[in-house]
Amino acid sequence: MTEERLIISRKTNNKFFIMIAVGIVLLIAGIIFGAAGGGAEHGAEAGHEAAAAGGHEAVSWTKRLFINLWMNNVYFTGIALIGTFFVAVQYVAYAGWSVLIKRIPEALSYYLPIGGVLMLLIYLFGSHDIFHWTHEYLYDINDPRYDPIIAGKSGYLNTAFFLIRMVVYFALWIFFFMWLRRESVNEDLYGGTSYYHKSIRISAMFLVVFGITSSTSAWDWVLSIDTHWFSTMFGWYVFASWWVSGLAAITLTVIILKQNGYLRMVNSNHLHDLGKFVFAFSIFWTYIWFSQFMLIWYANIPEESIYYLERLGGNGGHYKWIFFTNLIINFVFPFLVLMTRDAKRQMIMLKLVTIAILVGHWLDFYLMMMPGTMREGAGIGFIEIGTALVFLGVFLLAFTKGLTKASLVPLNHPFVEESVHHHV
Repeated sequence: MTEERLIISRKTNNKFFIMIAVGIVLLIAGIIFGAAGGGAEHGAEAGHEAAAAGGHEAVSWTKRLFINLWMNNVYFTGIALIGTFFVAVQYVAYAGWSVLIKRIPEALSYYLPIGGVLMLLIYLFGSHDIFHWTHEYLYDINDPRYDPIIAGKSGYLNTAFFLIRMVVYFALWIFFFMWLRRESVNEDLYGGTSYYHKSIRISAMFLVVFGITSSTSAWDWVLSIDTHWFSTMFGWYVFASWWVSGLAAITLTVIILKQNGYLRMVNSNHLHDLGKFVFAFSIFWTYIWFSQFMLIWYANIPEESIYYLERLGGNGGHYKWIFFTNLIINFVFPFLVLMTRDAKRQMIMLKLVTIAILVGHWLDFYLMMMPGTMREGAGIGFIEIGTALVFLGVFLLAFTKGLTKASLVPLNHPFVEESVHHHV
């Protein structure tokens, strides 16, 4: 088996730096406009809304910035984590087909340490802007703003425990990512089956950890924004959004590498399997979305239905178009385009769908986080686009650097021949 090394040209790296620079320029422009006038108008508007909605703060440009930083970091951290999850699932399933593309999900997780540091910093500086429950007055029984529901959750929702959980999540994820990556690289160097069998055991342990932490981190980082609301399906919902985004990122990377002359042994059979994954889990995400929506709609309990009212009719109908766009991009489009066998084997079709899904699930996280924080003060403007570009640039720098650190083809994996001759 011949080694394939990815070389990232200076021109490509410069594109990523330009992306980050453009993002920063847009961010600065958004902040200037926000501070100059737009923020004041939105702030007044959101202040009235907040009074009706239970004391949320008026919207300032700083609040908007922190929420965008948080949302993008949660989104990209999820995709990075899915890289290790994908590899672990393949090991535990004794899968052979995916060996030739294994290095791509491995490299996705190189963003995790960056995501961990950013998550900590954004929370430390912007927690009051993102999470209503961080305000001390909510827990003071003598304060008129005292909130018995939030006070009742203080055993779980308090800054010290929240930060401990955050550090534990990232420590575990990075530990397992690095452990699996080390075994994978050592297998290239020394051969034999011992690294493969050890990787299966590591993967089994990681999947247990992932099963718990993917749900609890979703509760912490996304669900607790709407502190009064709860959903027993929310952990699954965030996982489904992360998972399908991660699959789209893996598939898109395989296609781009192939179009640039790499991954020569990857063929339309491998693309077909990736296409089936993307197709199937777009439907899975929709199933979770519909199940959560249908149960809340059917029960019609005010404290549950408020979540959907804010996104459909509330906040001046501000999020209604995103609500329906979310379903069209993330379900209708991939479902119709990838329905046939041929479509799953064509790079152009897969490329269109995976780019749409990555944008669509960014919108999905936007819809999860903005109504509970920004109210009517949200929008998709310079700050939103700028933040997304900065994060995308940083993510791509970390990801591509990870791809260059080892051969794109795992040389001594016991199933590498099976993957080369894979046929569906």
